[in-house]
Amino acid sequence: MRVLLLPFGSHGDVHPLISLGQALQQRGHHITLIALPTYQPLAEHHRFDFAAIGSHDDYESFLRNPDLWNPKRALATLFRGQHFARFTRAAYYRIQDLHHPGATVIVAGTLALAARIAQEKLQIPLATVHLQPIAFPNLREAAIYPGLKIRPWWPLWLRRLLLWAGNRLILDPLLSPAINDLRAEVGLTRIRKIFGSWRHSPQLILGMFPDWFATAHDWPAHFHRVGFPLYDQSEQHDLPWDLRGFLEDGSPPVVITFGSAMRLGADYFAAALNACQQLQLRCVVLTRSREQLPSKLPPEIFHADYAPFSQVFPRARLVIHHGGIGTIAQCLAAAVPQLVMPLAFDQPDNAARLERLGVARSLDPRKFQPQRIIPVLQELCTSRQVAIACRLAQTRILENNAIQRACQLIECLQSMKEHPWAD
Repeated sequence: MRVLLLPFGSHGDVHPLISLGQALQQRGHHITLIALPTYQPLAEHHRFDFAAIGSHDDYESFLRNPDLWNPKRALATLFRGQHFARFTRAAYYRIQDLHHPGATVIVAGTLALAARIAQEKLQIPLATVHLQPIAFPNLREAAIYPGLKIRPWWPLWLRRLLLWAGNRLILDPLLSPAINDLRAEVGLTRIRKIFGSWRHSPQLILGMFPDWFATAHDWPAHFHRVGFPLYDQSEQHDLPWDLRGFLEDGSPPVVITFGSAMRLGADYFAAALNACQQLQLRCVVLTRSREQLPSKLPPEIFHADYAPFSQVFPRARLVIHHGGIGTIAQCLAAAVPQLVMPLAFDQPDNAARLERLGVARSLDPRKFQPQRIIPVLQELCTSRQVAIACRLAQTRILENNAIQRACQLIECLQSMKEHPWAD
């Protein structure tokens, strides 16, 4: 097969598709990554073909918009601006140029909706990859959406009504200009129910999380949960010698990271570091944007632009993070307690799932202050129940074979007639 990988988002959104591409390549398939120029070195490292869309400067400007991290304005900021529309249009025409009829399949992230248009217009088999449960709503499971927390005791009809209203009145109007303008441009009719149903592949949906992380009462037959991918470029990056020395020369540190996309986290880093210093805990801070940290750090605080989580988290006492699904998976694999400060998108729902598992506690960003953080850190560092829950989750996560299971399903896409759910 000629596999076109189309992620949309930060490193946390790109890494799982890289992992799939790496495994598919080893199984004899030809891989092309369609992404921002930021990810070209990653594609070249794996000997993928690369097709650039957008610009690094446009992406950086987008990430520095404070509304992107506001739970009430994040979705509007993401979909209403020109960044999403330009990405979607450019991605569609890249797919069209790279398409080899009868030999091509697309593997696309949740918001890479150009792939869905290409599937419909060009009849290219498509696998939609959802990294987090909230990307595919489950009416029977309590979930947290931006601005809405589904309560376990709410009746099913109310949950259905609220999800319908959110899709019809908020999300579809935000998505419609970018999606329907492009559809008209390529000769397709306008559509509704964009977010509710259309955006998912009608052929194969992959949930890159395990069944014990999310239930599946009302998901369709072509939705397959395969497990966490656990890719972090560890084969490409060794621990920096000075970071390795810091980890080995003292007590296990608290690791603090708010995601590769965060550019406006100075206050959050300051609060976390202040709390750790009051508790005399050593810290490792991972962020590519050094300007978010104080200009001078004391010896007990170490900063690195990047380090593979799989090499750092097993040596940590605790991890403080934003609730990104990739960070969560690596924490679970390392059996390390988590303090989550969820900001927007899927992060509040992810945090609630971790709390139900007993491996984490969460704090609202408005309450993320040293006096609130300190007692939570003390509990997480000393609780026997949390430690047991972390070890149990680690045992379960390391038992899965997510990537190979996903590859087997993707390979079936090339022959649509083999699918009992295909039209």
